[in-house]
Amino acid sequence: MTDDWRADRIGSALRGENPTVLRRLEAGFSVIGDVQFLPGYCVLLADDPEAERLTDLSRSRRLAFLSSLDQLGEAVERASQKSDSGFRRVNLEILGNTDAILHAHVWPRFEWEPPHLVGKPVWLYPAENWSDEQFALGPQHEGLRSAIAGELDALQRDR
Repeated sequence: MTDDWRADRIGSALRGENPTVLRRLEAGFSVIGDVQFLPGYCVLLADDPEAERLTDLSRSRRLAFLSSLDQLGEAVERASQKSDSGFRRVNLEILGNTDAILHAHVWPRFEWEPPHLVGKPVWLYPAENWSDEQFALGPQHEGLRSAIAGELDALQRDR
């Protein structure tokens, strides 16, 4: 597999070529993060490649995007509670400062995080965490990936 999909994450998801996609949701794609220094990190990608910010969507699509974010956040929370006794909470963030596509981050947070970071934004973690191979998404994350996807499926059934 090449990394070409990374240059166009939404387009590759729309074409079925983005290997990080967990599920298609009402207003986007739930994807597992490229890095897993906080296991279960996911991203919601808007399904409109032209949208750079939430306000680029109509009001009904904004609400659908936020509903999809809520669903992904709950799925990560449920999977994290089952897989790690140190799970604390989920943080949801819509930033867009680096990538000019509408997306939202879903960060599980844990009691075992370093004390100086546990109550702080994830972005205060060392920059190396984003490129360190030990945190790269890989086959070792298949169980977690399946658990989150399963929780998304359960939430869809419960709707």
